[in-house]
Amino acid sequence: MYTHLLITVGYHEGQDADQSLKIARKLAAPGARITLLHVMEPAPVFALSYLPDGWREDMRSAIEADLVHLAEGLENAASVVTEGDAAHEILDFADLQQVDCIVISSHRPGTQSLMLGSTASKVVGRAQCAVHVARRRG
Repeated sequence: MYTHLLITVGYHEGQDADQSLKIARKLAAPGARITLLHVMEPAPVFALSYLPDGWREDMRSAIEADLVHLAEGLENAASVVTEGDAAHEILDFADLQQVDCIVISSHRPGTQSLMLGSTASKVVGRAQCAVHVARRRG
């Protein structure tokens, strides 16, 4: 059982936060802290001129609201939105906050090694704590 779990929440097709939340509930020790984390990656430079003013702030507000909604009913839950490279931000957060288990979901990318998405693969390979990979079914 873990005392501080980090649940990564992505908004890509096939990501399932509900599955990750169920896993975290099963892995959590009584009274454990659970942090939901989303990393906003930079928009491609070529797309910036096509995006409306304030798009990033609007997106961040929507994500923050969704994370608060996902955390409802979880004891000792918090939500965090950061910006940068997803794997780097997840690993830094886990180290700084002394997370003892990361729950990350992974899509099925095809024939990459380990059959994990690139972010999940980096996190699994570099994390200093336990990592539980939630796979999308089907």
